[in-house]
Amino acid sequence: MNIEEFIKQLNKAQDLMSQEKYKEAIVLLEELKEIDKETNLNYNLTHRLYQLSSNCQSLYNQKIILMHINEISKNSTSLTLQKLNQILKDEFKINLEEKILVREIELLILRGLLSCRIEDNKILF
Repeated sequence: MNIEEFIKQLNKAQDLMSQEKYKEAIVLLEELKEIDKETNLNYNLTHRLYQLSSNCQSLYNQKIILMHINEISKNSTSLTLQKLNQILKDEFKINLEEKILVREIELLILRGLLSCRIEDNKILF
């Protein structure tokens, strides 16, 4: 793949992200990572690739976390981090360290998408 095509694919991944098609973007970015390993891309392209990949994975995680917390909060006043993490593992094959899970929840709160707080190992609605 030449540089122009690689850039076009990076832009496509970014467009997918803006449309909240995170899974599709993740697949494309993983393919581009394989190409990056096989070729000698310049630092700026490699940096952009891995930055997009990290952001995309985080946004995907946040989307799933938000969906589950909103659903659970309808019938409950709290949820343990361990229980949420287990749901993510079982239903979506997402395996997050607890500190990453907390960070994703905090980002949702900072973005104004979630109204809750974290105390000890519980999410309080």
